[in-house]
Amino acid sequence: MKRKSQSITSKLWSCSAVIGLLILWQGISSFGLVDRFLLPSPVSVGRAFVTEFPVLAVNSGITLAEAFTGLFLGVATGFVIAVIMDHFEGLYKAFYPLIVLTQTVPTVAIAPLLVLWFGYGMAPKVILIVLTTFFPITVGMLTGFKSVNPDAVNLLKSMGAGSIKIFRYIKLPGAMGQFFASLRISVSYAVVGAVISEWLGGFGGLGVYMTRVKKSFAFDKMFAVIFLISAISLLLMKGVDVLSKKCMPWDNQ
Repeated sequence: MKRKSQSITSKLWSCSAVIGLLILWQGISSFGLVDRFLLPSPVSVGRAFVTEFPVLAVNSGITLAEAFTGLFLGVATGFVIAVIMDHFEGLYKAFYPLIVLTQTVPTVAIAPLLVLWFGYGMAPKVILIVLTTFFPITVGMLTGFKSVNPDAVNLLKSMGAGSIKIFRYIKLPGAMGQFFASLRISVSYAVVGAVISEWLGGFGGLGVYMTRVKKSFAFDKMFAVIFLISAISLLLMKGVDVLSKKCMPWDNQ
């Protein structure tokens, strides 16, 4: 009961902060402290969202299709890499620094090359999302695999268990917490990666929509799509939280 009360109080503080910022934003815009074409009011942004909702819905479908495809492939890739590197210590020492090195290259520098190589279709978007989402999964799973209780591993070995059973009953359950923590990061990376890749070339999606409204200086529509992207990311992260509770019932005690 006490934990539930603390959660409600925390949410009230968060909601109050958001409402306060919106009121401040509305006041700045209403009193002309910043030109309205540069900083449209929340009311203008909400009106733009309502009027543009059919167009935003269509473009959101394109972006989400790219994001989910890339996320699925990125998670699968990251999981497989983590399992292989955990099983073969030599591969871990050889390739882990290279995997870290791939994350030092800015996304905006890779995206134009992918568009040049693979065209303006879905392929370069998916590849970029895979490149940005596999890394958190790989690092999280490796951390989880290496943090399991060695006594439990030795106990299973003494009972004649092989590497597959040790992985199934000890390492995989022990790494689930790290996996879902990494998945929360990856789902937000997937949406952002899709939008960035659409900025640099595409026929549809929220990124393409943003470039169009930016060129027409429709900043109310620009803010509307920014809030929509944030809302989508938050909903996906909340979905990961729900999924983690379903897959790890022992962690909810």
